[in-house]
Amino acid sequence: MNTSTKNCHLKHEITLWESEDFPLTLRAVDLLLIKQNRKITECRLTFQVTPELYQHIDTQALFNLKPEIRSPISGKALESSHNIQIDANLDSDLLPQLTKHAKTNTQALAYLQHLSQEQPNHPLLSPHSWYALKVKQQQDKGEVGYSTLWLYLKPSDITSDGIDNKKLNEAMFDFAKELANTNQLHILEKDISKDISKILNSSNVEFSQLFEQHITTELTNNISKITEEAVSQTFEQITNAFDEFSTSISEITEVITTNKDIFETTIKFFQEQNWQFEQISGEETLHLAFQGKNGKWNCFAKIRSEQQQMIFYSICPITTPESKRSAVAEFITRANYGLAMGNFELDFSDGEIRFKTSIDVEGGFLTSELLEGVVYANVTMMDEYLPGIIAVIKNDTLPVDAIAQLES
Repeated sequence: MNTSTKNCHLKHEITLWESEDFPLTLRAVDLLLIKQNRKITECRLTFQVTPELYQHIDTQALFNLKPEIRSPISGKALESSHNIQIDANLDSDLLPQLTKHAKTNTQALAYLQHLSQEQPNHPLLSPHSWYALKVKQQQDKGEVGYSTLWLYLKPSDITSDGIDNKKLNEAMFDFAKELANTNQLHILEKDISKDISKILNSSNVEFSQLFEQHITTELTNNISKITEEAVSQTFEQITNAFDEFSTSISEITEVITTNKDIFETTIKFFQEQNWQFEQISGEETLHLAFQGKNGKWNCFAKIRSEQQQMIFYSICPITTPESKRSAVAEFITRANYGLAMGNFELDFSDGEIRFKTSIDVEGGFLTSELLEGVVYANVTMMDEYLPGIIAVIKNDTLPVDAIAQLES
């Protein structure tokens, strides 16, 4: 297995979104793509935040920074006068959504920045989609910080079906050892110091043998006891944390899977229907064309992943001159009044007319049957009303008369 890494040293800002109203502006320091056999398997982002923003991240456990899965801070506490640096890995389930649009570090950064402007609700921009590995701060007298369980347990090891016991045990044991080394080392040092003093004051003639035997025994006993207690406490803490994580991961996985299924189901539907289409770069939107009895026009199938919606548009092949927009507005208002599904829309700024149908599958699944109803009802309505639109625009037909001719 060949493993390689590529670093992209950055000096850019990336905005992640905790919610639509709460942006998180990060200063990207480094972007690391880790490859195995020429395939990107990890995306690691190193970024800096202000102490104030870190306080919010800490309080809300963003970047999956649960208190139970952190090692104790090495050295002094974090200060409020220096920025804090965080290493985080992207959830491996989301890697395809990144690598589909970006093959290099620069492209990956540009794509994330594009998403932050155009699709702030995209899963790639959620702080819950990134797993903090290390947190550190460079202070005047040195570096302080801590690591997390995610340094030992990859997010890809956690699925909605559970966690591989072997990987979990290995990760938790390594993490517990770090806790023991960090949290209990000073206790061990004090115990050893007492033992040495006790031996040095001994009058036993076999001093050297007793010293070696006693120190070895006490070291072993102390380390075993400390490690056992630390592992036991850590396992209990992490078990409680994973009870919460299991629920969260299950919910996140369900949303991501549903969002992915909506787009893939839409693509599969049009392939089976022999529609020619192309995906608009950087968007979950398909551009298509349809030939009806009364004309040919462009169509767009747009997926709104966060809302779990699919919206289909037919774009009228002729635009409305400014002088005719009031008449066309009356025409589509009359047309919409009698429609059971979908509606016409008019953009007064440029005269574009379109017909829209949509479906919301929140809590359910998108099927070919549902798509068929949404798509073909749409193009049928555009084809049916297109002659009336043309009559109003080109023949000066009154909207009421154009509707009457269509519905007679």
